[in-house]
Amino acid sequence: MLDGRKLIIDTFSEVYPLLKPWADGEFWDLREHEPVVNSIYVIGRKQFFDNRELIIDNFICRSDITVMFDNAAEGSATLSQQLKLLGLDDFARNGQLLLLSGGDMESDYTFMHYDHFLVQIMRYDENIQAQQSTDDIFRKVDKPYSFLFLNGRARPHRKYLYERFKRLNLLDNALWTMLDNNPVANKYLTFLENGHNVMMDFSEYKWLDPHYEFALYANSEFQPSGNNRFVKYELFNNQWGEIYLNAPAYVDTYFSLVTETVFEHPYSFRTEKIAKPLMIGHPWICATSMGFYRDMHNLGFKTFGNLIDESFDTIENHQDRMDRIIDVVQEVCNNTKSFLAAAEDTCKFNQQHLQELVPQIQSEFPGKFFKFIEQHG
Repeated sequence: MLDGRKLIIDTFSEVYPLLKPWADGEFWDLREHEPVVNSIYVIGRKQFFDNRELIIDNFICRSDITVMFDNAAEGSATLSQQLKLLGLDDFARNGQLLLLSGGDMESDYTFMHYDHFLVQIMRYDENIQAQQSTDDIFRKVDKPYSFLFLNGRARPHRKYLYERFKRLNLLDNALWTMLDNNPVANKYLTFLENGHNVMMDFSEYKWLDPHYEFALYANSEFQPSGNNRFVKYELFNNQWGEIYLNAPAYVDTYFSLVTETVFEHPYSFRTEKIAKPLMIGHPWICATSMGFYRDMHNLGFKTFGNLIDESFDTIENHQDRMDRIIDVVQEVCNNTKSFLAAAEDTCKFNQQHLQELVPQIQSEFPGKFFKFIEQHG
């Protein structure tokens, strides 16, 4: 209870386990729940999609109830899109709807940031087991692939990298995936070839060989069904298959080129994509929004600025930032062995720091949550 108000939590909320000790009540379906007067509700994404009008009428528009939309598993640009899709954007921007986001957002929103993915990566025993192969990454000097380049949903920055790498012959020496072959273009990244916008071409489907895929999803016979252009859900049986670490993919590559979820969005959003190389101790370069490296430093992680030019993190123009990242990838590909050897200490520091940071994030969350509610609820 906070200042006489009761805390009511959605059992499907991402932070339900962290707030449960302080909860005065919980629910799993708002259609079977009677609103509690003078209360604070933490409501997850599924409830908003299933019961949008009910939440607006019976919760958001009541003066005696404070509502927080918990979507820490998305956040950032995706959460903004969901708010517009659900017709909730005005409520969020005028402060009637508080947000719990997995990434930073525009200042118009009243939001709290929770690093959901850094926490989640550590919750899987399979990933803890994979860490035993960290030393093998640095012991194996002669590797079959230069870098690991994993891509799920089609996004402009992934498509641009894919097309550029094809023409630079970098894909020939990479261990890579493309689980969505849709054309994708925007005004920020352009790639014209003889007057043709190659961003509007279909990409090649590619998923990992069974040796490199997590055992539960290793299927050499997999073929997409029908006209499905995004095969991730089929490939992973509608589960979160990409959260797992499979050590051989990291042992057999010198570094990860991480294509984070956002690139044009002006705020950092850290997902399982960056958490995976951090946890297993793999060198990495990240193609993402400006300031991402700065924010990683602020969290206590080290990057590889003593080995490569990371000034792309300060480049505001998206096209220029992307082209500089490609230059850096090429440079590292020309010096993979020396880069790997020199990166070992940083990788192992980050691995240890993640193990220490996650319990801190979890233990500090309730206090930050209640302070946020006191200020904005």
